[in-house]
Amino acid sequence: MKGWLPMVLGLLAIVLGALWTLQGLDVLTDSVLSGLTAVAIIGPIVAVTGLVLIVTGMRIRTRSKNVRPQETV
Repeated sequence: MKGWLPMVLGLLAIVLGALWTLQGLDVLTDSVLSGLTAVAIIGPIVAVTGLVLIVTGMRIRTRSKNVRPQETV
């Protein structure tokens, strides 16, 4: 179960970042955020942060699978 939280948050961040980018670039209209330059800049930053979270979650999961349980004597 380790690593799922960063991966889920990363996916959410990618979706929100893409949405904000499209709104900031005025591709998606009829929104309060449409056409705002700040949103067009913040959106890709949030999306890249989401990618970092997904990679981090995958590394945590891989690392937890490779750990051998300690032998008890």
